[in-house]
Amino acid sequence: MLSNRESARRSRMKKQKLLDDLTAQVNQLKEQNNEILTSVSITTQHYLTVEAENSVLKAQLDELSHRLESLNGIIEFLESTNGTCPNPLTGPEPDDFLVNQMNMNMFCMNQPLMASSDALLY
Repeated sequence: MLSNRESARRSRMKKQKLLDDLTAQVNQLKEQNNEILTSVSITTQHYLTVEAENSVLKAQLDELSHRLESLNGIIEFLESTNGTCPNPLTGPEPDDFLVNQMNMNMFCMNQPLMASSDALLY
């Protein structure tokens, strides 16, 4: 009977130690899980920031490509007219549309790029 009591006590102590070890492991895993969640959150924020910056850069690329096309059109026009432009003060000429387009392009070339990552975050 004394031997049975001692065996039961050892069995209870063994179960308690196992329970304590498992509880410690659960706490450690919860801590690791929180660290991983924090890391994922930070990485997601970085990704969103880079994605917004990428969108701004794409918009700027489109704008600069359009400006380059306009400038190339002006250069082609000037080369085809040997560097002379029709004088808008002498009256209407057949190329008034082109002159107006050139004047508009010159106006647009001096405009700043308005793309901003701030506008994409909201």
